[in-house]
Amino acid sequence: MPSATGTRAGKLPLVVWVLAAGTFLMGTTEFVIAGLLPEIAGDLHTSVSHAGLLITAFAIGMIVGGPTMALATLRLPRRLTLTSALAVFALGHVVAALSSSFTVILAARVITALATGAFWAVGFVIVTAAAGPPRATRAVGVMMGGLTLANVVGVPVGSFVGQYTGWRGPFWALAVLAALAAVFVGRFIPRTEQRAEVSVRAEVRALRQGRLWLALAAAVLIMGGVLATYTYITPLLTDRAGIPAGAVPLVLIVFGLGALGGTAIGGRLGDRHPMATTLTAAATTALTLFLLIPLSTGPVTAAALVFLMALAGFTVNPVVTALAVRFAGDAPTLTSALTTSAYNTGIAAGSALAGTALDSSLGLTGPALVGALSASLTLLPLIALVFTGTRRPARIVAQRTAPAPVTDGATAPVPSRH
Repeated sequence: MPSATGTRAGKLPLVVWVLAAGTFLMGTTEFVIAGLLPEIAGDLHTSVSHAGLLITAFAIGMIVGGPTMALATLRLPRRLTLTSALAVFALGHVVAALSSSFTVILAARVITALATGAFWAVGFVIVTAAAGPPRATRAVGVMMGGLTLANVVGVPVGSFVGQYTGWRGPFWALAVLAALAAVFVGRFIPRTEQRAEVSVRAEVRALRQGRLWLALAAAVLIMGGVLATYTYITPLLTDRAGIPAGAVPLVLIVFGLGALGGTAIGGRLGDRHPMATTLTAAATTALTLFLLIPLSTGPVTAAALVFLMALAGFTVNPVVTALAVRFAGDAPTLTSALTTSAYNTGIAAGSALAGTALDSSLGLTGPALVGALSASLTLLPLIALVFTGTRRPARIVAQRTAPAPVTDGATAPVPSRH
């Protein structure tokens, strides 16, 4: 029997898979820099740690851009927001590929991040509403699966291509693919107009949920822990583990497979056992990162720990994202954007601290130590959530909406009563 979203019971709507494809490109551009840092640093005549600021800058753009763009586009048709975001995303990559100035490239990364923030903020709301409460975490997991699939395919391929074409080659490829994605999204995303009566005040009032901020804190800390290490994983693998530079993309594939598996596990288990899943995953992440410090001297152990780091760390993401949207009640758009900002706050802070640690006496193991400490701190907000409860109904936030048509197996978000 068809579900309310126009799909058979247990099946996710087409819109979820379409937006997952979009997040694939977004994830590739955010993390492909990690595999290209030596090439970028050499071409722009700067240090590897300084080139790592390109990851930090993107994260900062997401932190600011997510909430800002969510509110700025609140009354616009969602399809227009998504296609415009992809167009700006493509333009940002063209600017970066044409420039030889580190400052210009840094600015282009920030602009690209603003577009990415808008895409993710609207996308998370669309998939959770289309899937419905029983499958919300699974839908978020699938959309975030596009992000983690980027680590399996996009980042390693981009790193491999960059070694032969220069780092600008992957940027040109991303620009072309984003332009094609804008056409694709415009074709397959339902023509559901954004409500003209959406209340910005209601979106802001939803932030009074204390449980929401605990979920966001967990998002900051777990992503900061994993990405602090991942940002500078290439020098660790080549200079400490003894892995040839040409084989680094293979380890990035291993990381991506772990991230994809973790996202799938979190999406499957998060609806039924959210706290047990996140607590176990966060503790495993912290332990893995601590072990990476003494055990990263061999290629096999280093690659295995990189896989486990991604598997455990990314298990937390879909669960805390779905919890945050649930806690927001009837005003999820700003909250969705803040969840994206939370992840990127962790990425920005983690990568910045990791860069400082890399240049300190800690050397190549510094980023892993920063990551382990951050992942350990993730347990604090998660334990607090255990005591505050995750199943209590969210406080209802009034928001006037107009009915929207059902098209292509998806519906526009409607007020939920969790």
